[in-house]
This record gives sequence, structure tokens and C-alpha cells, in this order.
Amino acid sequence: MATDPYDEAGLKTRGHSAELKTRGHAAELKTRGHAAGTAAADAPVVELRRVSLAFDEKVVLRDVSFTLLAGHTKLILGASGSGKSTILKLILGLLRPDAGEVYVGGERVDQMKERELLRVRGGLGMVFQEGALFDSLTVGENVGFKLYEDMHRPLAEIRARVEEVLGFVRLAEYIDRRPTELSGGQRRRVAIARAMASKPGIILYDEATTGLDPITAITVDEEVIKLRDLEEVGSIVVTHQLRDAFFVATHEARRSGGRIEVAPADAAKADEAEFIMLKEGLVAFEGNAAELRASTDPYIRTFLS
Repeated sequence: MATDPYDEAGLKTRGHSAELKTRGHAAELKTRGHAAGTAAADAPVVELRRVSLAFDEKVVLRDVSFTLLAGHTKLILGASGSGKSTILKLILGLLRPDAGEVYVGGERVDQMKERELLRVRGGLGMVFQEGALFDSLTVGENVGFKLYEDMHRPLAEIRARVEEVLGFVRLAEYIDRRPTELSGGQRRRVAIARAMASKPGIILYDEATTGLDPITAITVDEEVIKLRDLEEVGSIVVTHQLRDAFFVATHEARRSGGRIEVAPADAAKADEAEFIMLKEGLVAFEGNAAELRASTDPYIRTFLS
């Protein structure tokens, strides 16, 4: 059994470093929903098959399976220590399971070498709990950091893409400011802009609204929804904030008269967002928002209350 070399701070450092070092820009520009490889358009963009993992004697995940389709959302809930963030580490290739298989973009990643993982990570975006921005760089430099590493990409093209994604998250006028000049919610939205700059097919959100007040958190939730519905980005949202999870699951983004609006989703659209509830490493529930609210399971009822 493995010994986990990463605590929460370690995840942020290692995951952030891996994201910034990625040079697989060809993979970044693949068709949406194809993080890597040649998976069919209707194939899962992320899949876990009977995944188990333990650190020494502590079992973190037990026989966990699920799939994520392009343009859909998985919202992973559970108490602290239930294995939520561990799933993100497995998808990023920062950890390997003791048993089971992990696929990203149709490619099995749990047996890949680091060079191959760097290529796959080129199709993944990651948003951390605190944003993980570089305070020594401007907002624009943070957002374009990954793009600037491609020495063959014209600076004017990078600047245009940075302006585009900052406009998408409604922060275009902050391009030359430092992260220290922004509010907490604005920093999280810059982190989302950075994650989407290289046009990933999948974005992973690790407690992206934790510590924010409800009104500010909604502005972050809306960006998650917009990316999913307008850019067809597959999303995995790890959170313990029920308010935000249900908002993402039950709202949709659409263009109307040249504007983008986020509004309550119809039943069919809301059903596309699925919740996974973890309990002691096991999947205690998987289903949509209506099914989760209707559950009579004592553990789920306690969690929801």
C-alpha cells in the first residue's frame, strides 16, 4: 500500500508545478472533450473503474467507479477525509491506485510515465481552493503563464487569448493588476481564466468557493456553469459547500441577445449534473440533484441537514 507523499499544501505545490511545466500544447488544442488520445466523441472524458487506494493502514478509496462525459458535471461530496481530493490527484496522475484503472480522454493514466502524464495534463485545467496565483506576476501574466512557455506562439496571439478569457470571467479591465489588488472572488475567477486559457476539455475544481461569502461564491459558480454549457468543458467539482453544488447542478448558461445569462435549468439539463457522495472511501450515492434531495439514507440526510 502507498504512503501519501502529498498533504493538502503538497497537492497544490505539486499539481500547480505540473500544470505550469506542461508543454503538450498540441494536446491542449484538441477538440473539446478530448483531454488526450483519440477517444470517440461520445466516450467518457474521465473514467474510474473500481479504484481503490490506501495509505499505510488507512483505506481512502474503496472500489470507486464513475464516468464523466464532455460538457457534463460530476459534483463530489463527502465529509473531510472521505477521499474527495484524492480522486483529483488520481486523475492528474499525482497518485496511482492500489487497484483499478483511471482513464483521461480515453487513455489509461494510472500506468503512464511522467513524460506521458505531462502530455495528458495539457488537456486538463485545475482550479485550487486558494487560486494559487503568483503574486509577483500581473493578472494577465498569471492567466497566460502556460501559454508563454510555448516559444513558437506569437506574443500577440497569447495576449489576445488572455484578453478573451478574462473577458469571459468579466475581469478584462484587471489584466495589468496584481493578484494582491483583487478580492477573494476575483482571484478565484482569475484562476478559472488561467485554467481555461489553453482550451482544456476538462477542468477540475478543488473547493473553489471555500472561504467565500455566498454572493461572491455564486459569481464563481456561474463561471463553472458557463464553461460547461458554452465551452462544453467536462467538470469535476469537489466541494463540501452544498449551496454551491446545487446551484451548479440546477442552473444553466445560455446566450441571449448577445449576452450570456445564467438561469434555472430545465429538468433534462439538471439531470446531466450528477452527484457522488463518498462515505469512508465508498460511493454512498450517485445520482442527480432531485434524487439526492429525495434520498432517505440516514448518512445522506445528516449530511444534507
